[in-house]
Amino acid sequence: MKISARNVLKGKVVEVTKGATTAHVKIDVGGNTVTASITNESVDELGLAVGKDAFAVIKSSDVMIGV
Repeated sequence: MKISARNVLKGKVVEVTKGATTAHVKIDVGGNTVTASITNESVDELGLAVGKDAFAVIKSSDVMIGV
């Protein structure tokens, strides 16, 4: 896999919740949970399921922090 993002976290899928068009995928990364919203079609194409290894790829332009 070649990508431009430099923030890649390997983890394990702990939950996949599909909605009407969008799914929320939770990945355990060293005891922390990263959640992504992706299309249901992407979940199916990637074969995402609980227990499978996956990568959270974070592009810095899309990360926001608030307090």
